[in-house]
Order: sequence, then structure tokens, then C-alpha cells
Amino acid sequence: MSTGTASDVTIREETEHAPGRPEPVAVATPADTTLVAAGELLRALAAPVRIAIVLQLREQERCVHELVDALGVAQPLISQHLRVLKSAGVVHGERHGREVVYHLVDEHLSHIVVDAVTHVEEP
Repeated sequence: MSTGTASDVTIREETEHAPGRPEPVAVATPADTTLVAAGELLRALAAPVRIAIVLQLREQERCVHELVDALGVAQPLISQHLRVLKSAGVVHGERHGREVVYHLVDEHLSHIVVDAVTHVEEP
């Protein structure tokens, strides 16, 4: 794989293939930095509580106590998960008086979670 910038792309072509199988097609593989960043994002989304938080924020922005009420999870745990999501660039918090209101940074992030949930729920 390439070790350049995130915009670099490496093309891999397999030259040997099994008889009777179609010729492999060139596959674009993103740069290492892109793959590492994608892995970190997926790790940040991997916890069930964080998935639930993303689904809640997909509907509307919420403060911590609203997430506590909606998910039935203790406030310190919600805050800890929000810190992970914030450091991964998934959520952003804005202070409104005494409360911090959280929202998703990007709609693409909710699609990842919704697609994963939908896939698991399919028969």
C-alpha cells in the first residue's frame, strides 16, 4: 500500500488466478492514512451505547440529560461515550447556557450506523 497522503491511491492487479475463474479486476486501495482513519472511526462507532447515541442524534440534537433519559444509561457513561465520539469527529457539542447540546458532525456518519443496524435486522 502507499504511504503517501490520504488522496493517494494504490492500484493492485493480480496476475495469477485460478483456472475457470474470471480475470481479477484492478482494485483501488486507499492510502494507509485513510485506512487507519477509517478504522479509528469504525472503532469509535463500535460500542452499542455509542451506536444508540448516534441514532438519537440522527433524529435531533440533544443534551446529555436527554440522552440519559432516552437510553436509560448513567450520565457519567453517556459523557464518556460522547467524549469518544467527539474525539473521533462524530459529534460536536455547543454550549447553550448551562447545557452542552450535541449533534452529528456529518450525516454520512448516521448512514454507517443505520446501514449496520439494518443489515443486522435483515432476515
